[in-house]
Amino acid sequence: MSRPDDTRAPAYDATPFLPRDGGLDAYRRAAANCRGCPLYENATQTVFGRGEPSARVVLVGEQPGDQEDRQGEPFVGPAGRLLDKALADAEIDRGSAYLTNAVKHFKFTVAERGKRRIHKAPTLREVAACRPWLCAELDLVRPEVVVALGATAAKALLGGSFRVTKDRGSLLPMPGTDEERYIVATVHPSAILRADDREAAYAGLVSDLRVAARALDGS
Repeated sequence: MSRPDDTRAPAYDATPFLPRDGGLDAYRRAAANCRGCPLYENATQTVFGRGEPSARVVLVGEQPGDQEDRQGEPFVGPAGRLLDKALADAEIDRGSAYLTNAVKHFKFTVAERGKRRIHKAPTLREVAACRPWLCAELDLVRPEVVVALGATAAKALLGGSFRVTKDRGSLLPMPGTDEERYIVATVHPSAILRADDREAAYAGLVSDLRVAARALDGS
């Protein structure tokens, strides 16, 4: 029983904001009003997934960035442009894919000088709170392959003990389903932009994406 002075943090959970039924459009409209965690307070808007509703491949990032938050679309900033190039090099058609993030609101701090908004990684509680939206997207799209871009996305899908640095580029069975569906984990495109050796880092990303492409081709 809770005591009067109980100071436990309030639960974060998007579940009460999910619609009872409907397709991706219904979930997108409902997500616009999500208050499942405090991130909505400072973000411009919810950034829900976009793409082909029956996509064979879904790409999951960490969270929207500055440009995504302003435009309301996933992967439209510098990391998104690099991802476009990597997908083309791996022979995956972005136009037939579905792109989303593990967290639907931009978390940031403001630079001491100026108004530049600096990305801040979401906490485990915030990722867990937003997971019902991600699970709903995957249930509605039902992709054959999910590509987890970065540690946050990989842990949201495969559990907190998963390490991208150890198991990246492997074709892993998707948890919680008896269907022949897979996950491939790799680095987030933003990590390529920060890498000392961008050429090698980019080649690694493309190599991992080709694992997903071969799975889609059945080879």
